[in-house]
Amino acid sequence: MYNFCAVIPSLNPDHRLASIVRKLHDRDFRRIIVVNDGSDSDEIFRQIQSEYGCDLLTHCVNLGKGRAMKTAMNHYMNSYADECDGIVFVDGDDQHDVDDVCKCCDSLSENPGCLILGSRDFNSEGIPPRSRYGNKVTSRFFGLFCGLKISDTQTGLRVIPNSLIPDFVGLAGERFEYETNMLLETKRLAIPIVEVPIRTIYEDNNKQSHFNPIKDSIAIYKMLLGFVSSSLASALIDLGLYQLLFIAAKALPMKFRILAATVIARIASSLFNYTVNSKLVFRCSENPKKTIVKYYLLCIVQAAASFGGVYGLSFIFGEKSLIAKLIVDTILSIISFKIQQNFVFKNKPRQPYAE
Repeated sequence: MYNFCAVIPSLNPDHRLASIVRKLHDRDFRRIIVVNDGSDSDEIFRQIQSEYGCDLLTHCVNLGKGRAMKTAMNHYMNSYADECDGIVFVDGDDQHDVDDVCKCCDSLSENPGCLILGSRDFNSEGIPPRSRYGNKVTSRFFGLFCGLKISDTQTGLRVIPNSLIPDFVGLAGERFEYETNMLLETKRLAIPIVEVPIRTIYEDNNKQSHFNPIKDSIAIYKMLLGFVSSSLASALIDLGLYQLLFIAAKALPMKFRILAATVIARIASSLFNYTVNSKLVFRCSENPKKTIVKYYLLCIVQAAASFGGVYGLSFIFGEKSLIAKLIVDTILSIISFKIQQNFVFKNKPRQPYAE
């Protein structure tokens, strides 16, 4: 018996749902939960519940795959967490070979406390173009901006041990973006990811997929957009305060007016930027006393690098120093993002999981 609970979120399934449930049942998975996410008919669901004794959870309207996953995890934690080692999510279109499902479950015993992903090979033949290129783009984005090297970011075959489920139940996201948020959460909480190679199976060019590559990929870029928005807002605060303070301090000599306005405005804008990046962008849980020191050390180094870069390019651009500043500060912003993500606001790795 596989000491796992298999979970299958499903919307308007065909005969393949019964097929995958039968295969899991034949492999003696301890529990099987099927979520009917507001399908037009419940006939197939009632049939498999009757034949295989699985738990059937039903949304009266379509709430999305993310919500279906969270509904199942909540039910599992309340009902079966004491008798199972964790959950394995399986797609209901029979595109996950049951041998691969078992192989991913077996991997958890060798990698306790990890998120296990069943990863497909998108370089093999027969992959639909939108799946091939969509996954490659998001995988590169994850590597470049999120520091996560994942070859299959859209896989639905995931094994989650009991120790990690509470971290994922309350995550934001109702539809396919939830699976992306789950991966980003592993970075924030320093949860190790293990990828297990699985077969790549597509039927009818994946026409039955409910994944929208444009709509459901927007959430992937929220972290980067949040960082850019935070930086722009900080720049506006810096410029606005500088102008107000410069006008207010007109009684002072020009040198001191500029110095006072620059220092006060920069302190205020940097505190805003630190707070937003820490709490909203990177959602860091480390001690603020430590992160704020690292943040301002980065600010000092970045300011010095900006000065040096602009000064160096001034020999090329002459009086057009604004162009030089835009080039230098854009490059430094990208570097700053990576440093803040991997050094300033990086959470401590989790302690090894203990049974």
